Amino acid sequence: MVKPQYEGYSDSTPTKLVKEKFGDANVYAQNAKSILTKATGFIAAYDFTLNPYRGCQYGCSYCYAAAFSPNTQMRQDWGKWVIFKENAAEILEKELNKWYKKNPHQPPRIYMSSVTDPYQPLESKHQLTRRLLEVMLDVRDNGFLTPTLVIQTRSPIITRDIDYLQRFQRLRINMSIPTGSESVRRDFEPRSPSIKARLNAINKIKQNIDNFKGFLPKISITVTPLLPSLPSDETAFIDKLAIADRVVIQDFHPSHKGSLMASTREEAEEIKRKYAWWYENEQLSYIRFKQKLVSRLPGVEIKEGKDGFGYE
Repeated sequence: MVKPQYEGYSDSTPTKLVKEKFGDANVYAQNAKSILTKATGFIAAYDFTLNPYRGCQYGCSYCYAAAFSPNTQMRQDWGKWVIFKENAAEILEKELNKWYKKNPHQPPRIYMSSVTDPYQPLESKHQLTRRLLEVMLDVRDNGFLTPTLVIQTRSPIITRDIDYLQRFQRLRINMSIPTGSESVRRDFEPRSPSIKARLNAINKIKQNIDNFKGFLPKISITVTPLLPSLPSDETAFIDKLAIADRVVIQDFHPSHKGSLMASTREEAEEIKRKYAWWYENEQLSYIRFKQKLVSRLPGVEIKEGKDGFGYE
């Protein structure tokens, strides 16, 4: 099978042209043959992963998903290109219909998303994730239970879809906030929303869902990978995490040079040197942070790594 050649990232004649520019990102449109992928490894507790996009405008320095870029050039330019699957809603409808024919009393467990952010800035224009939520909710018209859904994001754009989110009986929202210090965030993930904006988004979701009209989702804050928080910020940050029912911590993925390995990128390894006071004894820093979470958040479930990413 011939691999697509993306304009701007190919020495040969491109087969995928830039459809538009969104900020500084090249945006490509592509039809997907499938949208539900069998979940394995870290999130094997689910039936499927669902990724509306390939690539991510947030381009976080540490993101393991860069390893799955279409080619080496695009891996190096992580954050500056996105492929959106323009037929995703139609394909999802077909695949859900197939699932429910075989499993009429067992809704699928879906993790959205594993290698992209479903609410990256492009979503504000194309509303691809919103259309996928609508398809998942429409299964009730045929008498089926809606999927069990976990949404992983770092974006306040998710609040746009509160009207849909409250209709899922089994929904967990994982908001990624790896650090409590804005200066650290700007070093490791300068394209991403502020810490305050993410916390405000969770507050908005909790405050705007009417328990008499809908279902309040479970809320996780995923401090993954655990980045340093400046000592002056750490306690206040931890106290703000009380808004969640679960906090998940995890250290960096091991570093690999292979292009198809989920790993911490070299860009992040370089930034880590700036925070030697934390990383020279990373294991101890991790343990101390975890102990502080446990002591200051007695009503919050504290989980580590893979154990924290299930729905329950």
